[in-house]
Amino acid sequence: MSATADMRASYPGPVQTMSLAQVAAVLADPTRAAMCLALMDGRAWTVGELGHAVGVAPSSASEQVARLTAAGFVDSVRQGRHRYVRITDSRVAELIERLSDHEAPPRPTGLRSSLRARRLAFARTCYDHLAGRLGVTIRQRMLATGLLDTSNGLALTATGHQVLTGLRVAIPEGGRRPLLRECLDWTERREHLAGALPAALFAHAVGNGWLRRGADRSVHLLPAGHSPFAALGVCLADLGL
Repeated sequence: MSATADMRASYPGPVQTMSLAQVAAVLADPTRAAMCLALMDGRAWTVGELGHAVGVAPSSASEQVARLTAAGFVDSVRQGRHRYVRITDSRVAELIERLSDHEAPPRPTGLRSSLRARRLAFARTCYDHLAGRLGVTIRQRMLATGLLDTSNGLALTATGHQVLTGLRVAIPEGGRRPLLRECLDWTERREHLAGALPAALFAHAVGNGWLRRGADRSVHLLPAGHSPFAALGVCLADLGL
């Protein structure tokens, strides 16, 4: 039996079918946990990039990626000379984000790390949707202005549908992924929006220059985004700007 096959035999398939102890065992290794957090930017990384990001040699990076793949945390695809890795799906991403909620925020050790911590706390990616203060504020203001409703579970209202359509955000229909769900934000300790609609909103915002991705999961609000986010009820004062 190969090493990869042996690792696969140690895990019963998708993360959703694993026991709590098995999930904990996968993420107990600091290198694997750091890789999962890096991949939370929603993009595909080469194994070499992941190894460099978490500070391990290529051979060690390949071994840890193989373990994450066997456990169903990541998918690995080969394109040309490179092998790319990404989080398996939104459910795995939300599991990692929820587990991050139990981790004490790292204490900045210098100006650079302090600025990075502030950027991530303001806005960052949680797989394919927004997290941080901006993500939490969007949820709060959309509820306050009647664009969302929670009387029968989290739902988009007719007004919300009209506003998003006016912003040219394509509202997903059908599919197995929920349109909206709540995800506990690990820095704000309150919920932000996850699901197919927040993913579509984030992609639209980046594509139209409302937001810009950083290199470290951070997301930057651009001047062109002030007006569309105001349509969702969010103003600069809500964000402390």
